[in-house]
Amino acid sequence: MTGTTVLNLQTHLLLPVKDPPGSQELSFRLKEQESLSLLKRCKNLEEFKQVHSHILKLGVSCDSFVAGNLVATCVLSAWGSMDYACSIFEQIEEPGSFVCNTMIKGHVKALNWDQALLVYCEMLERGVRPDNFTYPIVLKACAWLVAIEEGKQIHGHVFKLGLENDVFVQNSLISMYGKCGKVQLSRSVFEQLMDQKSVASWSAIISAHASLGLWSECLKLYGDMRREGLRAEESTLVSVLSACTHLGALNLGRCCHGFLLRNISALNVIVETSLIDMYVKCGCLEKGLSLFQKMIKKNRLSYTVVICGLAIHGHGREALELYSEMFREGLKPDDAVHVSVLSACNHAGLVEEGLQCFKRMKYEHEIQPKIEHYGCLVDLMGRAGRLKEAMQLINSMPIRPNDVIWQSLLSASRVHKNPGIGEIAAEKLFQLNMHNPSDYVVLSNLYAQAQRWDNVARIRTEMASKGLTQTPGSSLVEVRREVHKFVSQDMSHPQCKRIYEMIHQMEWQLRFEGYSADTTQVLLDVDEEEKRERLKYHSQKLAIAFALIHTSQGSPIRIVRNLRMCSDCHTYTKFISIIYQRQITVRDRNRFHHFEDGICSCRDYW
Repeated sequence: MTGTTVLNLQTHLLLPVKDPPGSQELSFRLKEQESLSLLKRCKNLEEFKQVHSHILKLGVSCDSFVAGNLVATCVLSAWGSMDYACSIFEQIEEPGSFVCNTMIKGHVKALNWDQALLVYCEMLERGVRPDNFTYPIVLKACAWLVAIEEGKQIHGHVFKLGLENDVFVQNSLISMYGKCGKVQLSRSVFEQLMDQKSVASWSAIISAHASLGLWSECLKLYGDMRREGLRAEESTLVSVLSACTHLGALNLGRCCHGFLLRNISALNVIVETSLIDMYVKCGCLEKGLSLFQKMIKKNRLSYTVVICGLAIHGHGREALELYSEMFREGLKPDDAVHVSVLSACNHAGLVEEGLQCFKRMKYEHEIQPKIEHYGCLVDLMGRAGRLKEAMQLINSMPIRPNDVIWQSLLSASRVHKNPGIGEIAAEKLFQLNMHNPSDYVVLSNLYAQAQRWDNVARIRTEMASKGLTQTPGSSLVEVRREVHKFVSQDMSHPQCKRIYEMIHQMEWQLRFEGYSADTTQVLLDVDEEEKRERLKYHSQKLAIAFALIHTSQGSPIRIVRNLRMCSDCHTYTKFISIIYQRQITVRDRNRFHHFEDGICSCRDYW
């Protein structure tokens, strides 16, 4: 029927309602019920406005119960309008906590974080007492705004109202402080819960540490939670999987995957994508690809994660094929996907393909290149030794080059031994006042390669005067579900003596196989013997020695480094893979290296 509205469905309700003799209250309740019934039938904003008009005619709009439902329907429905809800809210003379909470929730839902806090302030000004439903929503707004000072004030209000023991409010405080970067305050609130810690409490504190990249602490907290006999939620396991991904803790990641399979019938896209990310970044590309192929519903993020995984494993051609598959599946790649594709071309040395992809993104898909895309191109050209072209690209960029652009050019200059362009890149970095110790170290190494020792001394002196210290090279290795960290020349490990004995044993066998230390990697003005001694105890070698001691013959070894692998460690690990018949996977700052039978998957291009 044309023009049918929610009111036409109950035309008898439009007739004047006669009060039963002697019962005004009963009449009011009937009107109230009629209003609620009509609100439930609304399917769009136009129908809602008609019902609102009818409620005004019935004279029950001032009733707190009706007003609350009126606001809630307008705010929380899929077709709702915050603007219209605000106009209703302004007409309510004495809103209760339910109405105010609903308005705050609506603003949070609409991502109007500032407005949510303003409604809270108005609530206080009008003398409406907040309750335990108010604070989780308000604190969520503070978290998104990173409004730590406002968050602390609200924490004070929680104490004044005696809600400091409410678990839901406390969990929200833990989450808010974590997202504002104040993990110690999160810990403080968490510890105050004592024996009241719920699964949500553990989830909040684990997420707080994850948001700050405190991955080892995440895994420790997860272990504590399991010892308490609590089962983690999906959201918690996403944080744990992220920790496993960053630490290269494959075995623990597998345990999480097993837990998910045993306890959750159907995994959502976010969890599936997190699992794929964990496997590909822990060195199990085949497993990640297998999970991706089995996904019923794939989205753009899923493709981005897999393309990125293929990139860091050096499979540039396969990444380009998956990029093409996205179009066949009707998914339009965004700027993030193109960063991953360009990175894949970079790691595989596909210069022309990378340039073609950049042009296609810019002109065919009309995606305006960002600094990240230019960074990939500069790195792509730099690795290939096309330093002059990289320099021309930087000079022609429509946006100002940032530190990452100049760092890529500086690193490429060191690899290809071009002090001239390297000095230009370093000067630009120093003009940006980044004061990054690694920039000074790379420039110093560039001078050392050219045996310009006076320049090396000048750079090192400048670093010391500015209080800059070099980030030490470190390697992580997982043995028996525990992650062990080593730094170069490390003497702090409890099994240090045994590890160093293993290093000596490995050295003897390496000599018989024809290994000779690449002393050009020690960029110091010292004799050859001291250079060999320094190379002997690089963090990666210590991690390999520890893994050989504590893992069974033939089992794979997986290592995560914080810096780019040096050529000596690269050659060393090739020989070890032959001597001990091991598959050794190393993830350095840029990519994966899979060593087997004396060959590396990077084909010596990294």
